[in-house]
Amino acid sequence: MAQQATPARTARLGRALGAEPTAVSGVVLLLPPGDEVSVRRPSPVLATSLVRSLGRRFARAGRDEELAAHVVHYRYRGWNGSEAHLAHDAGWAVEEAVRRYGDVPVCLVGVDMGGRAALRAAGHEAVNSVVAIAPWLPEEDVAAPPEPVKQLVGRRVLVVHGTNDERTDPELSFRLAARAKKANRDVCRFEVHADGHGLHQYRGEVLALAEDFVMGALFGRSLSRPVHDALAAPPPLGLRMPLAAGFGKSLRR
Repeated sequence: MAQQATPARTARLGRALGAEPTAVSGVVLLLPPGDEVSVRRPSPVLATSLVRSLGRRFARAGRDEELAAHVVHYRYRGWNGSEAHLAHDAGWAVEEAVRRYGDVPVCLVGVDMGGRAALRAAGHEAVNSVVAIAPWLPEEDVAAPPEPVKQLVGRRVLVVHGTNDERTDPELSFRLAARAKKANRDVCRFEVHADGHGLHQYRGEVLALAEDFVMGALFGRSLSRPVHDALAAPPPLGLRMPLAAGFGKSLRR
């Protein structure tokens, strides 16, 4: 009996969060966490509560500007070394957004390993901004090339990290942001003091910060004063900006 070929795995976009606009003018692609090494299929629950909360927030905030927000469903659960599967899937997702919606700006928003994927896939010409929340980054190794940053030139970049994160090292995201800032002034990084990897303690502030940044990057809305100051400040000030308790309470919802 002839063996049937195993169908190739493909990445896909989840359905649009909220009501999909008829004429899209901006896209957010949400990149969930993943594992360092795994060829298993991603679990349906891989999109964490933070990813889902971000997606709902963006869809609501960008309704008037005709924003489309989609969660990216990866082929594999793992990054898998030089294969960089999650980054390739993020790049495919940008291409798919362009195919569906045309020449519109795209923001990549990633959490944990998805944060690394967002940063790595930012070189696509449609990408105008990146948000990396508690990004997983590899330990620095003198024998290996550092995580690239040249693809971030010309993009607005926001990194958010809890100072008590025990899963992903906040010092590594600071070092990457510092290298990126040398080539691109539009890089900022906020520290969420005393919060851990899931950013549960200041979830509302993190959501408000991400909304403020993304709506400004995609649609030209005025940025809040803290974000404006963080982008303008030289390192390390703009890369260790504390996220204030209550951030966003006065911002437009």
